[in-house]
Amino acid sequence: MVKSTLQFDNMNSVVAQKTDFLVIENLTKAYPTPDGGEFVVLDGIDLTLKEDEFVALLGHSGCGKSTLLKMVAGLEQPTSGLITLEGKAVRKPGADRMMVFQHYGLLPWLTVRENIRLAVDEVLDGLSHKEKTQIVTEHLAMVNLTAAANKYPDEISGGMKQRVGIARALALRPKMLLMDEPFGALDALTRGKLQKQVLNIWENHRQTVMMVTHDVDEALYMSDRIVMMTNGPHAKIGEILEVPFAHPRDRQQIRNSPEYYELRNHALNFLDHYFSTDD
Repeated sequence: MVKSTLQFDNMNSVVAQKTDFLVIENLTKAYPTPDGGEFVVLDGIDLTLKEDEFVALLGHSGCGKSTLLKMVAGLEQPTSGLITLEGKAVRKPGADRMMVFQHYGLLPWLTVRENIRLAVDEVLDGLSHKEKTQIVTEHLAMVNLTAAANKYPDEISGGMKQRVGIARALALRPKMLLMDEPFGALDALTRGKLQKQVLNIWENHRQTVMMVTHDVDEALYMSDRIVMMTNGPHAKIGEILEVPFAHPRDRQQIRNSPEYYELRNHALNFLDHYFSTDD
């Protein structure tokens, strides 16, 4: 793994001062093959995330980004290696880590409010009815869905459905938010608006985030660091790119800076020059 040597005068040092939160050590993931061998997806992954850090996983399809995210979530187990969250080994899913998927996963027979409330009832069962109602109401407002609270999923747009998924995840008060290409199924205009909204929420309600993306501009706009993966099989972390722009961020402002295009070109050159784009 290579850490980018790009340096900028306005580098934000806040993240570096925080303590280790999530630690991934020498992680390997392999699947058995019909001939008795194994197909190694990820090989020797070492990565540490700080508390409240926003990290993007960037790479071509098939490089194991989503597999790594699922192992952090506890949905899959590593073949070898260790993942720890605040010093405790990750062995299974838990309410301290919530995932937002590309496809929304809403129950069509429940309203927007009811989809969020169902998750709150399941995880935060120790709270009173009034407290649960308040949490749901607050998170509907957080993603600007108060007016759509009593609509059903087939009555709202794709962008609104994704906001329901994000509100549902955040309402459970996780320590870590895991997002697997959360904007990938949206049109360009909706995607840009939702990126801004999610970033605004994170800037005002900090928590550790790991997000899978194929989009260099998305990674630069939203994250503190970009973890760039080599192609699979035997995918590794090829380079980690530090993103120097302070929060809160203004998309137009950072795009007008020379640092933005230097970082963007560096990431694109990494993906294009060193590794095949074949899936």
